[in-house]
Amino acid sequence: MSIGITPSTSARARSGHRGPAGYRTRVVGSASVALAMTAPGQTAAIALFVHPLSTSLGVSHSSVALAYSIGSLAGALVVPLLGKLLDRFGPRRVMAAIGLCFGATLLAAGTVTEFVGLTSAFVGIRVGGQAALSLVATTVVALYLQRRTGLATGIVTAIGTSAISLAPLALEQLIGDLGWRTVLQLQGWAVLAITIPAALFVLPRRVRSGREADLAPGHDAESGTPARESAADWTLRDASRTPVFWVVLSGGGVCSLITTALMFHQVSLLGERGLNVTEAAANFVPQLIAGLLASLLVGWSADHIGDRTLVVTMMAALALTTLTAGWVGPGWTAVAYGVALGACTGAVRTLKGVAFGDSFGLGHLAALRGAVHSVVIGTSAFGPVVLALARTWSDSYQQALLVLSVLPLLVAAAAFAVKPHRQVPAARPRN
Repeated sequence: MSIGITPSTSARARSGHRGPAGYRTRVVGSASVALAMTAPGQTAAIALFVHPLSTSLGVSHSSVALAYSIGSLAGALVVPLLGKLLDRFGPRRVMAAIGLCFGATLLAAGTVTEFVGLTSAFVGIRVGGQAALSLVATTVVALYLQRRTGLATGIVTAIGTSAISLAPLALEQLIGDLGWRTVLQLQGWAVLAITIPAALFVLPRRVRSGREADLAPGHDAESGTPARESAADWTLRDASRTPVFWVVLSGGGVCSLITTALMFHQVSLLGERGLNVTEAAANFVPQLIAGLLASLLVGWSADHIGDRTLVVTMMAALALTTLTAGWVGPGWTAVAYGVALGACTGAVRTLKGVAFGDSFGLGHLAALRGAVHSVVIGTSAFGPVVLALARTWSDSYQQALLVLSVLPLLVAAAAFAVKPHRQVPAARPRN
């Protein structure tokens, strides 16, 4: 995603060439599989294991939460390195390696017996699922496709989000029937059986060029680097010196912090507003539907609408959603809140997938997105804690939500203030 740095994606699309539909389908399909298979590492699925883990291992719920937080922070620390590896070795090799490690971790997680083992398992699960595999899924499309990359990313996000959201429905029944150890290992076998073949046999070996496909000419997907380095391929160090980098980084972090906090405390927050547990849980349904539609809309918008307008709109919507969360009531206002929150959640997932491709080139794209992903994961670990502590210091969530709503407004103001910036980093001398 760019904010006035280079010509828009639509301009790039007009200069590109359409490739075989089957090739584009293979790219979108493999990326969708990768994102869907992150489900075992996502909060929605892990939440179903908290009580069984606590009871079986003889540890408190807070201890399980601590292990989970450590795993999330580990993912935030590791993902920038994973981005560099993705740039160096290419998505096929990295996706297959991550699938192997993630699947093996889930198999091992089914054998833990105490807190240290549980913490180690959560580190592997969060690093492999939420961090590494998700980064690959959201970067593959930009590396392979040159036309309508935003829409393709939106489709990948919508499919992956559907799998992530629906997985808990199946897991709840399986855990009751088979036990948490068996279910964890079944997930491990599923990751191994699906992710590795998708990487090696579905994702194309090499990026086609010219009239053959919607792909960057001369780009080699096996090595993960363009055939020749372009002056527009910014490094992480170069990009971090530009204001647009920090706008996108801040936007992703603020969205993740607030939406994770609202979803984590949804039952308590809506209960304070007069909804019972069943009504509060049912609010996830409009969130799911709105998230899917928002993923497609934001993806399409990234190809056609000015990026500053898109960022400002997203942040304004998040601010309004956060502010009104403390004043909703049973009925249509709660449904409207669910739609708004789901749309914001879907939008930030798509934001991670379209960020920086047009702004800074493809040479170091995974490293750049790894930085965004690191902030998103890190803030997701702290969001629930921040809102919980704020709630203890006041009589309701309203005051905390009022303060939190200021954050996206600040990001929106910063995005609006960023001026067009078309310079490219100075060419480095070659030995």
